[in-house]
Amino acid sequence: MTTRRSFLKQAGILGAVRPAPAQPAPRIWDLHCHILNAPGRTPEERLERLLEFADRMGIERICVFKGARGDRDMSPADLREQNDELLRALKPWSHRAFGFVYLNPKHLDFSLREFDRCVRDGPMVGIKLLLGELASSPNLDPIVERAASAGAALFQHTWWKTGGNMPGESTPLDMAALAARHPTVPMICGHTGGNWELGIRAVRAFKNLSLDLAGSDPTAGFTEMAVREVGAERVLYGSDSFGRSFASQLAKVKDANIPDAAKGLILGGNLRRMMGPILKSKGVRV
Repeated sequence: MTTRRSFLKQAGILGAVRPAPAQPAPRIWDLHCHILNAPGRTPEERLERLLEFADRMGIERICVFKGARGDRDMSPADLREQNDELLRALKPWSHRAFGFVYLNPKHLDFSLREFDRCVRDGPMVGIKLLLGELASSPNLDPIVERAASAGAALFQHTWWKTGGNMPGESTPLDMAALAARHPTVPMICGHTGGNWELGIRAVRAFKNLSLDLAGSDPTAGFTEMAVREVGAERVLYGSDSFGRSFASQLAKVKDANIPDAAKGLILGGNLRRMMGPILKSKGVRV
């Protein structure tokens, strides 16, 4: 007996249902890692363990800031020690881990020389700014210009503490002031200020500013708001490991209610685009 279904199938009108082809997993690059607090006795051991944990989560490459000591307004001697520790740790991992030189704009002449040593003439590919001078300070202008000349990524820690920031600790508004003075230089607003609902609004008008998702709690809505307000092309996944876990921070992106294409950009595509030229200049295949 011929049924309607069998007739349509024989006629080629009704084909067998085939599963959609599997999409390749996104390549994950973590913008924001530290060896501070990672297990190990030396910076070298700590970075090795950090990469072991990254491997478990499918993270292909990581960017690493600072050495093995905590955050504070550092002197030139302290900064050099931090950068030397990181240079040693990175040496066996040039294909997997990328260093950002730690600078303090309060010590401007030293910071420019340290940039030349670690980035222009060394293996590092970006700048990490934390405390010392607010991002709105004119002291940052020569550092921004030096970064632009080398194509180095420029990352500024920002936070918006309810009880008040530490001396020299920038907010996203300080970062917006810096971006306005250098509208063609790509920059990264670290942590999006922690208080991300305020941080996103503070920087959304500045097309050269990207948002770092790292460090805050994995609260629902952060990534969705960032994509809605500035576009997926200006949002970067980072974990702030070893202060936060890779898994909790990946959840901000993987579980976000945004298209898969946007997730791919945030998890690695945007960072590869931003850092591609300087990595190529240093012989790193991306």
